Amino acid sequence: MALGRMEQKDWYKVLGAKPSDSPAELKRKYQKLALLYHPDKQAAGAAEAEERARRFLEIHQAWKVLGNEETKQEYDLQQREDNLTKEWPLHDQIYLEDMSWNEDEQLYTLSCRCGGNYSVSRSETRDVSLVCCDTCSLVIEILQ
Repeated sequence: MALGRMEQKDWYKVLGAKPSDSPAELKRKYQKLALLYHPDKQAAGAAEAEERARRFLEIHQAWKVLGNEETKQEYDLQQREDNLTKEWPLHDQIYLEDMSWNEDEQLYTLSCRCGGNYSVSRSETRDVSLVCCDTCSLVIEILQ
């Protein structure tokens, strides 16, 4: 299940959880909120009922992502990558074909302005989109 690159909600915040919470803790927090916001559990006016239904669906979506180990892992990786681009200086966006292929080392490389190199192996290019310079803190984003 691809989570996409669009700006999305912080599913941990929706559940009142932390990335370090165990699967059992995540489930407990989900169940508590689902019970609290379930549209059938509380009598309410139309506007409040609509808001409760929206909140319930949001809680359910958070659980769909965080309750499955595979989608949780993918989400966590995406969050870390998104945080990297916010915290690290993004030097440039580069297409893989604009990098040099080093046959001996089996790496794509690109020179950094500091004199260091950005390096990524062919197998890593499927999973990695951000590459750090080997001597400074600059980062490039590899575009597919």
